[in-house]
Amino acid sequence: MTRDTQAAGRPSRARRARPLAGLLAAMAVALTGTRVSAVALPWFVLVTTGSATQTGLVAFCEMTPYVVVKALTGPLVDRTGPRVVSWSTDAASAGAAAAIPLLHALGLLSFPVLLVLVALIGAVRGPGDLAKEIMVPEAAERARVPLERATGLSGVTERLASTLGPAAGGFMVALLGPLTGLVVNAVCFALGSLIIAFALPRGMGHPAGDAPAASGSGYWRRFGEGFAFLRGEPLLLTIIVMVGITNLLDAAFGTVLLPVWAERSGNGPAAIGLSNGVWSATAVAGSLVAAAVAHRMPRRVVFFAGFLLAGAPRFLVLAADAPMWAVLAVFVVSGAGGGFLNPILGAIAFERVPHGLRGRVNALGDSMAWAGIPLGGLIAGAAVALSGLVPVLLAAGVAYFLTTSLAALLPQWREMDRRRGRGVQESPAAEPAA
Repeated sequence: MTRDTQAAGRPSRARRARPLAGLLAAMAVALTGTRVSAVALPWFVLVTTGSATQTGLVAFCEMTPYVVVKALTGPLVDRTGPRVVSWSTDAASAGAAAAIPLLHALGLLSFPVLLVLVALIGAVRGPGDLAKEIMVPEAAERARVPLERATGLSGVTERLASTLGPAAGGFMVALLGPLTGLVVNAVCFALGSLIIAFALPRGMGHPAGDAPAASGSGYWRRFGEGFAFLRGEPLLLTIIVMVGITNLLDAAFGTVLLPVWAERSGNGPAAIGLSNGVWSATAVAGSLVAAAVAHRMPRRVVFFAGFLLAGAPRFLVLAADAPMWAVLAVFVVSGAGGGFLNPILGAIAFERVPHGLRGRVNALGDSMAWAGIPLGGLIAGAAVALSGLVPVLLAAGVAYFLTTSLAALLPQWREMDRRRGRGVQESPAAEPAA
């Protein structure tokens, strides 16, 4: 190949990569804004009301609409197209987020108005996150990269936002006050909306462009088609149930068990931040490795090895009253294993779900997998009060191990390494040159 031919090929490669790069950039800014808000909003409520109960109510009013609306808007995303849903919901989130500091400055922000605005943000953020998620396989296909690589990069983006966003939020709140963090959240949503609208091609994510899909079926019939499809997919249902249980245990760990351990062990709140930071950093590294090589590795082996490292050891090392260096060492290994999980899970879901059903099926699957998260802290708190910290840590660790390891004996896991071909097709041309 001549130098001129190579130069001529560069713009073509850049154009192919633009949708994937734009989608990842939109995810990055929107998720970072959300993580900044997760620090700024509770602090704003605490300093303005002085009530921990009202702070918890604000969090509830955001997450409940998020889960419920996300579950119900799958047919809308499939019919309207994820690109339109993504930029329009991000724009609505930006408007609602900006209204909080604006109304506060004008003296018009009562607590009921705040709850309404927060509920609106949660309600529109659910379908917005869903829309971005289901555009990943088409972006991968346009960029001619393996699906595991694209989902790995998506996972890296999410984990980086989860690592940097809270740190940036805490810094801004400490120096400039919580309202600054809320303004940053609004700006991030607005920027994400603009990136999706202008960086992604008009037909992205929709078989018929951005025009509404021609379908004579009603909303509830299309909604039921998502349930019907899942009933015929034992592997996807097994994954959803397993991840739902591990999400509940992870929520119990992060919201109750880790903080109680930090307080009772004398390590203090710094141990919480250090442990989570170490876990997130190595999870980012694991996701980067998964993005590079996961498509060449046996999925089942990597998947269950990742869960074996990411789950039970965290609970058991705290129950053993190990020194801080040992806890951090376990969290390093655990985070690295966890980084491999989401790329594999995302690739399996995208391969097995037909293009026209992705919105409905992913919305239902995500909502079912998230259903236990609000209960994790409640169950863990009651269990610790009844039985003490160490028995609960041991029981949760054993439950995590049994859920993620014994489930591997089910026959449907054999389908994990079989690419169904009903989602994104990975042709030999999609494999990058060595």
